[in-house]
Amino acid sequence: MSADTHPRERALAAAWAQIPLAHDPTAGLGSFTRRRIERMISIVLAVGSLALGAQAFVAALGSVQEPEAWHVAFMVANFGSLTALLVTYVVGRSIPPAAIAFCAVFVVTLVAWPFVVAGQDIPASDPPWTWFLVSVVTASSIMFLPLVWQMAWTVFVPVLFGITRLAQAGFAVDFWWPTLLDVSFAIILGGVFVTLGWMFRSIADNVDESRRTAVETYTAAAVTEAAESERVAVAALMHDSVLAALIASERAQTPREQGLAVAMAREALTRLANAETDVGLGSDAPRPFGTLVEEVERGARGLGVDLVVERAYGHDAPEIPGRVANALILAAMQAIANSIEHAGGIGLTVSARHEHDTQRLHIEVQDLGDGFDLDTVPDDRLGIRGSIIARVAAVGGTVHITSDSSGTLVRLTWQGARA
Repeated sequence: MSADTHPRERALAAAWAQIPLAHDPTAGLGSFTRRRIERMISIVLAVGSLALGAQAFVAALGSVQEPEAWHVAFMVANFGSLTALLVTYVVGRSIPPAAIAFCAVFVVTLVAWPFVVAGQDIPASDPPWTWFLVSVVTASSIMFLPLVWQMAWTVFVPVLFGITRLAQAGFAVDFWWPTLLDVSFAIILGGVFVTLGWMFRSIADNVDESRRTAVETYTAAAVTEAAESERVAVAALMHDSVLAALIASERAQTPREQGLAVAMAREALTRLANAETDVGLGSDAPRPFGTLVEEVERGARGLGVDLVVERAYGHDAPEIPGRVANALILAAMQAIANSIEHAGGIGLTVSARHEHDTQRLHIEVQDLGDGFDLDTVPDDRLGIRGSIIARVAAVGGTVHITSDSSGTLVRLTWQGARA
């Protein structure tokens, strides 16, 4: 059988289907939660960068520190690259190259600034408009640098700004204290950005790792369950069809019995041929409870017992999924066959009823034989454990067996959805 391939593939598909947009845990940025965090970070950076960029733009419009030509060139280069970066933040694509371009333009602007504005008389309390972009530059490193380099960049850019501002003022003493305050503030703010980015990404990675582990655990359990279900079904198939056909063939004496044995053998071969694609449970199309009862009656006649199932249900009885119906029919037939074989079919009756309040469906097979002790039945005997109990449990039903010297009762129960 295919217990190591098809069940595993089905289990994996079922597991990943429970997690939207996450069929491949190693695709893209690596995970579903991590992608969401990255998207959230880009939106937050877009809002913050827009606010600081607007302040810088207003300050730049009124700036008289640099010559007109340089002033226009600096504004076009910096705010043009910033606008491109903001667009990538919003659309969520090409963020790293846009961030690198913006950072490169800003660093070039800082390096050139002292030479462009040399000789200008600038008050210590009036920082250049590039100051408002320092935090934008440090925060953008979150999108393209590893953590260690983010921390280094967060220190480097404010320090570079401080050096260029002091160089612009000829390192005058009056400029040292306000510049130190500006640099310290920029480093602290940049450190907050880097720390938050690292924290949220770490949480996302932990969530995705836990999810991956959970999916693998679920898959392993599902594969084990599928293999066990297949083993039980095949064992029940062997007992119900193959062994029954062999026994019937060995005991056949009359032409009618021989014809019945041939029919049983043909059915057994057909079920074995179809076992690879469907382990004997058939279609899952809903079926009325009444058709299930009728098939039990027909099956009993095939075993030489002309019984009429006692009915205690109405038109409100729920329809049953095809696999459930087939499992109940086969389990009921096995109970009837056991009664005929071990109790001679003495007092054999079959009843079917529906509990309206609970939507439970019951099929009861009862006889008046000598009974038996279920605990003493050998483990290799599959008539009860495999063909009845395990088969019904596999479709979500339950089996209750009581047996003593006054007879045996096998009750098959399945509960439909409540109205």
